[in-house]
Amino acid sequence: MAQTQGAYYVPHGSHWPIIGSFGLLGTVGGAGLWLNEADIGKPIMFVGIALLLFMMFGWFGTVIRESVGGKYNKQVDTSFRMGMIWFIFSEVMFFAAFFGALFYARAYSVPWLGGEGHGALTNHYLWPAFSAAWPTNGPAEVGGAFSTMSPWGIPLLNTLLLLSSGVTITIAHHALRSGNRRQLLVFLALTVVLGAIFLGFQAHEYAEAYGHLNLTLGSGVYGSTFFMLTGFHGMHVTLGAIMLTVIWFRCAKGHFTKDNHFGFEAVAWYWHFVDVVWLGLFLFVYVV
Repeated sequence: MAQTQGAYYVPHGSHWPIIGSFGLLGTVGGAGLWLNEADIGKPIMFVGIALLLFMMFGWFGTVIRESVGGKYNKQVDTSFRMGMIWFIFSEVMFFAAFFGALFYARAYSVPWLGGEGHGALTNHYLWPAFSAAWPTNGPAEVGGAFSTMSPWGIPLLNTLLLLSSGVTITIAHHALRSGNRRQLLVFLALTVVLGAIFLGFQAHEYAEAYGHLNLTLGSGVYGSTFFMLTGFHGMHVTLGAIMLTVIWFRCAKGHFTKDNHFGFEAVAWYWHFVDVVWLGLFLFVYVV
């Protein structure tokens, strides 16, 4: 049973973590099997996703009921803030790994294969015809010839959309703190709409890349880094838009006050993180 020990709320034993663990295992394991062309991979992945969604609805619902019920105090609020800070830090490290792979390929691997530095013999004996240039699918031309996506079309538009969404969620936050519930709901809804439009344009961009540019996940080192970075970012935008939608319904039900609204703040922090990551993507994947 849930209880309060001193000034700190101790929640009851929960079955949600084990359900989430099986959901993650099924999702990732099924995706891996699917990518390796195992027939059973696809259904396992979808079962895992269903378990994750079930866990999220159940676990977050429990937390919301406890919060609305007044069981959380300042110390618990501090714990939540620390947890969200560490979560965002882990996400920073997640994207840092992919950016690191991109920079390593561009600054070291490709020049070495082209004969620079200690790669002179490698180039001479293995890839004498390869000229180091970026973007590239490597000296073996994995995936065949491809064209890159212009940064001044959809990518620039998506940049403007995400930057605008950062402004609208900030306005919504100020509205919540000032007690303006109508303005809060309007600008929070605008943030969700901007995120949805971003995802729609990204889906169109992927269709263009695969259908007309021959730029795919299999287009060597450029294709893999391009789709891993933009694809995972798109997943984070999707998650952020879902969380913002949940927060909108909670705001509509009057769950937050101007002095107690960390649930809103946590999602706002996450959304600003998504904005910053996209700026890095736009500069180092599309422009430079």
